[in-house]
Amino acid sequence: MVSPTPKQSSFHPALAVSNIKNFIPITLDLETVEYTSWSELFKITARAYQVLDHIIPSPTDEASSSATPPALTITERLEQEAARAEALALWTRLDAIVLQWIYGTISTDLLHTIIEADSTAQQAWERLSDIFQDNKQTRAVHLENQFSHTRMDQFPNVTSYCRALKSLADQLANVNSPVDNHRLVLRMVSGLPQEYATVATIIQQSNPLPLFSTARSMVRLEETRQAQQTPSAAALVHTGGPSPPRDPPPPPHPSAARGRSTVTRDMPRRWSTYVCPCMHT
Repeated sequence: MVSPTPKQSSFHPALAVSNIKNFIPITLDLETVEYTSWSELFKITARAYQVLDHIIPSPTDEASSSATPPALTITERLEQEAARAEALALWTRLDAIVLQWIYGTISTDLLHTIIEADSTAQQAWERLSDIFQDNKQTRAVHLENQFSHTRMDQFPNVTSYCRALKSLADQLANVNSPVDNHRLVLRMVSGLPQEYATVATIIQQSNPLPLFSTARSMVRLEETRQAQQTPSAAALVHTGGPSPPRDPPPPPHPSAARGRSTVTRDMPRRWSTYVCPCMHT
């Protein structure tokens, strides 16, 4: 715990935070194990609102708390004690606010695990760190197995697939088994299905490999392109496309043609040999 100084003002930026979820949207729990992302967001918020020293004391604060105070007059000492009492009240209030931030961004199970009476924000922060830093080797083996067997066909879309890979990489980094960009990109490409073979080849042949965010955007663009093409292809199959030209009618049978020609050719001859019966009377 860092001793408050009399230089602190009664107004503090952290007092203006009404909903910590606006800055830390992650709920930390033992299932998803997003401790790295959660702790980073928490530290950024604590730094922005000038309360980082409530969870991570700075060397300057520790040195100032152990320094020997100069000799003061009675009046100066009374003024200093009054200012220190005011600063202590503010510090206690700020520490309670930071503790609320911690309790408000973790799961119920974790809350019951770390909560203790009269706990400070720093103590709660360190308990969480111990939980997620414990048994690093065992956790690293488990996470590595998950990372190596994650494929896109296990997820509804590219975004979910890439988010899962990034989360596993963050968890591995948290147990001292970091995954660099090169390995993360190759793992992402290796888990793509066959219909993404073209974009996978482009990414693999890039030298150097693109950043994971860039490779993810390339795959998402391919996903969008395929989604836009699928309705058109389905419509073409449904309508059957343009009608093919009809076959011409078969030619008449040769015997039929000859028959018609014979009748036509013989008709004048028969008419010419016909003798009317009246001529012989």
